[in-house]
Amino acid sequence: MTSDAELIARSLADDTDAFMEVIGRHEVAIGAYLSRRVGRETAEDLLGDVWVAAYSARKTYDPAYPDARPWLYTVAANRLRQHWRSRPPEDLTADVADVAGRSTAWDPWPAVETRVDVRAVIRSALAGLRPAEREVLLLVAGEDLTAAEAARVLDLPAGTARRLLHQARTALRNTPEVAALLKELNSVKENT
Repeated sequence: MTSDAELIARSLADDTDAFMEVIGRHEVAIGAYLSRRVGRETAEDLLGDVWVAAYSARKTYDPAYPDARPWLYTVAANRLRQHWRSRPPEDLTADVADVAGRSTAWDPWPAVETRVDVRAVIRSALAGLRPAEREVLLLVAGEDLTAAEAARVLDLPAGTARRLLHQARTALRNTPEVAALLKELNSVKENT
């Protein structure tokens, strides 16, 4: 199979179909990444912007890396930053609530629901991480990148990304809610 680097090089030599193949390989992953951060509707709009930006910047791609996915995550992350900067602050709060799937209304019946909402626990624990730790963790755990690839996306030294990943994992394990959840899952596992 032809590497992404070879396809990008061919696209620079006026083979537009080559870049379309790169898009085809990574469209689902990049679209899902955007959707998890801004919601499906906005992600669809941003995804087109990502491909235009990537196509325009393809001459900056380092052909030493055969897989373009980390580079495309970088382009997508930059488009997200531009998107967030262009929005009024009150719009950003609404997006976070929509993406997180949380209701902003007060729930007067917390005792009615007795099961643990794992998503809410994880979401809350992730919100407690420093932004750099959260980004590295989400790229590694959520986007299936290596720590070195996440470092490339975030323009960090690889050692820094590994340190941030370790700190994020440690902080999550030490969050009381996550620790309780892990303890509960382990007891269920032992009983089965």
